[in-house]
Amino acid sequence: MKEPIRLLIAEDQPLMRRGLRTVLDLEPGFQVVGEAPDGVEAVAQARRLRPDLVLMDLQLPQQDGVQATREIIQAGLGRVLILTTFDTEDYVLDAIRAGAAGYLLKDVDAAELCQVIRRIAAGEVFVQPSVAAKYLRQIAQAKRPDVEELTPRELDVLRLLARGASNREIAEGLYISESTVKNHVNSILGKLQVPNRTRAALRAQEFLPPDDQDG
Repeated sequence: MKEPIRLLIAEDQPLMRRGLRTVLDLEPGFQVVGEAPDGVEAVAQARRLRPDLVLMDLQLPQQDGVQATREIIQAGLGRVLILTTFDTEDYVLDAIRAGAAGYLLKDVDAAELCQVIRRIAAGEVFVQPSVAAKYLRQIAQAKRPDVEELTPRELDVLRLLARGASNREIAEGLYISESTVKNHVNSILGKLQVPNRTRAALRAQEFLPPDDQDG
């Protein structure tokens, strides 16, 4: 039997936290292993419970969600999905820079939330389209990298990376070794001037055709 996706909820509002737990506990394949009312406790619980995914609010007492996300990611304690009411560019950028693999607004319906949780737990990245649009408007104002510097093979790798594929999946899809994929990914990050795969996937939306992004 497939292991359930182990979830930690970091949310300071008791009613919201209880509602999330109720929804997620009813979903097959999910297991809520803990709750945290503030950022410090979120990191402590992640360290103790090692969840697959942390649902992280941004506005938390003691320590905000961005800093808590950064600590969880740097320590390798699980992936993080931001679940918040804030969609301003600064919040999105800070969360992505901290290493969050997903960004959703709290007005999302339960079915979409569960779908996104499964995608992120499987290794994909996801930013709600309305939020991504704000993010892309901001980075468009910055200096754009020369996309033409990417080789055809690097573009192939980037297309798969943007769909959430792992290094192994990219290697299998392109019939190359994982070490070669890793070298291509490092080169892509350098040429696109981004720090991680999540940012590369978002940046790809600027210049890859929709069919390439969606598969």
